[in-house]
Amino acid sequence: MAKIVIKFGGTSLGSVEKVISAAKIVQKEKKRGNSIIVVVSAMAGKTNQLIEQSEMIGKNFSKRELDVLLASGEQVTSALMAGALDKLGVRAKSWMSWQVPILTEGDHNNSRIINMQVNKINKYILNDKGVAVLPGFQGISKEGEITTIGRGGSDATAVAIAKIFNTDRCDIYTDVDGVYSTDPKKFKKAKKISNISYEEMLEMSSLGAKVMQSSAVQTAMMYDIPIQVRSTFTGKEGTHIFNSQSIDYSKTITGVTYSKNDAKITLLGVKDKPGVAADIFEPLGKNSINVDMVIQNISPDGKKTDLTFTIKRSDLPKAIKLIKSNKSNVEYEFINTDKKVAKISIIGAGMVTTPGVTHRMFRALAKEKINILAISTSEIKISVIINEINTSKAVKKLHKEFKLG
Repeated sequence: MAKIVIKFGGTSLGSVEKVISAAKIVQKEKKRGNSIIVVVSAMAGKTNQLIEQSEMIGKNFSKRELDVLLASGEQVTSALMAGALDKLGVRAKSWMSWQVPILTEGDHNNSRIINMQVNKINKYILNDKGVAVLPGFQGISKEGEITTIGRGGSDATAVAIAKIFNTDRCDIYTDVDGVYSTDPKKFKKAKKISNISYEEMLEMSSLGAKVMQSSAVQTAMMYDIPIQVRSTFTGKEGTHIFNSQSIDYSKTITGVTYSKNDAKITLLGVKDKPGVAADIFEPLGKNSINVDMVIQNISPDGKKTDLTFTIKRSDLPKAIKLIKSNKSNVEYEFINTDKKVAKISIIGAGMVTTPGVTHRMFRALAKEKINILAISTSEIKISVIINEINTSKAVKKLHKEFKLG
């Protein structure tokens, strides 16, 4: 017998019929004698619908009231799941975040879980042999305010619960039967990965793979929480995510990801002096704009330089405004921007011990006449920025080059 967390995403709970199907999965685990905490997302599309309704009221809808509004989505699925389990003969009870409570800190719409009260939930699942159903994505602040923890936050809730309640594992149920070498919905040759390290999964989720939220993977890695990603609908074995000591390093590359959420900014004719990069990036950091890739070219006379960097596409208007308002501190001649770019990344723990991966990636892209605009590397990933129009061609070529499918 084990203590487990089972999390269902919005696509797994998209209708009452799907909620009942998900409840049957919980029923099977309960029959095995497991103690279970279920974490639910809102029904697929519900959060977007609620955001659209808030925008109909006004573009500057209160962040506090938006949290109250969005939290209603998980309240619905929590009650439906508990009701469905009860109908199946499984004792179950739903709790809202303020009833547990799930304690958070930070701003509205972007809080983080810091603790939970465990006594009443542990008593219910261990002594009373019931299934506790908790809402993902939300919590309550020390001031008693309802908060949400960002899009995809139900994954973070599930892993945080697994950590705080010291569970044996965390099962993430979604609409795909595991983690794939690339997006299986768009690339037919994508292959399911049986086992993947926390480090590889963290890189994949932060670089465009949408199976799990990156902060959830990071928490699992910090506290060594075994995770399995699997499908609600097929019953097939999923992908196991665990520490790198159990990973086979003979496979150089594990996956190829892509993201179309980036924008490129180039400052031309920047006066080359110590601290100039800090002067450019400081206002961006203070305004929560994350800078990703950076390339600096030194002019022949050493007096001026060109600086290129990438940010999230949604941050581009704000970034341009900040850079222009800071021109008195940073001397530059021109500013160029490009929104039609994509980030392509290859990820694999085997890169650590395999030379020549960078050359193979760049040569493969060159054969497809794909120009590289920026480069970023770590021990287990290489990312490049290319023209957005070449995204599909680049992913297919790299998938083939590293024999992933």
